[in-house]
Amino acid sequence: MNRQLYKGVKSARSLLRNKWINTSLKLAFVLLLCLVLYNQTLGKGNFYEMYETFNDRLQGSESWYLFVAVLLMPLNWLLETLKWKMLVDPIERVPLLKAIRGVMAGVSLSLFTPNRIGEYGGRILVVKPENNAKTVVATLVGSFSQLVVLLVSGMVGLSYFVYLFLDIPTLVEYGIGLATVLGSILLLFFYFNVDLAIPIFRRLPLLRRLVKHMEILRSYSVNILLKSLGYSSLRYLTYSLQYYLILCFFGIEIDILTGLSAIATIFLIQTSIPMPPISGLLIRGEVALNIWGFFQLNVLSILAATFGLWLINVILPALFGTIFILNINILKSLGYDKGVD
Repeated sequence: MNRQLYKGVKSARSLLRNKWINTSLKLAFVLLLCLVLYNQTLGKGNFYEMYETFNDRLQGSESWYLFVAVLLMPLNWLLETLKWKMLVDPIERVPLLKAIRGVMAGVSLSLFTPNRIGEYGGRILVVKPENNAKTVVATLVGSFSQLVVLLVSGMVGLSYFVYLFLDIPTLVEYGIGLATVLGSILLLFFYFNVDLAIPIFRRLPLLRRLVKHMEILRSYSVNILLKSLGYSSLRYLTYSLQYYLILCFFGIEIDILTGLSAIATIFLIQTSIPMPPISGLLIRGEVALNIWGFFQLNVLSILAATFGLWLINVILPALFGTIFILNINILKSLGYDKGVD
């Protein structure tokens, strides 16, 4: 009887401790999110100027550009969800709505991590704890496919941008074009032979333990990898079009081919900056200013467009992800609390 009482007391203490940890984690997350949002909105020196510019443009006939850009946001993240669900299905069948919640939670957590690493943490919250490591590997494959599309498109866009705006010798132009072709071929080779990473990991003492989780790479056929690349390409086209539409909304007139080449160049440069989307927003604005500077465009409109794209594609889905995070047992999702719902 005393033993049963002791177990009951111990279980109750464990329950209270885990609930306290869960609540503390969620409270810390919300406070950090509020701090970040304030820092990047009201805390910005030119926020009110950008808001006035936005309000003025909203009254004009170009407002439909913004409306379409916002409507494309769900498509953008639906494509990412479908890609991730396809890659994680060999590990665990995840319903579409549940997968959407995981992707949105990942967007929320990525606000505070370099190169959006937090996306992996958000997505493992919707799978069984024992599948967490394999899910990270599957997510890495999806991220790699997106990176391949971004880099190849960026190199092509950069080549065209250099041809249009930089006065360089023809031989150098040919060199850039050749580097673009060779770089693209190399990226695609590694992507379609992603399982080559397994024997490499076996030879590295610190990474050997991960090999058993990487066996999932062998289950990805060329067809699955092609589909993942297709989803990534559609995503890239979607958020590139969003950027162009937002530029049009702010009265920046530029032909679509030249605009998309500049956008591809901006995305290529931004990808090389290992900064969280939040703290890196200022740097991303500076990159945009340098590229759009070739067009002699209004500085405030460029910054407002950059901020608007970030707001639509990162902050809005992050808010949805926050709602999901606040309604789950984080410890249980990570496998540290098996007795509490």
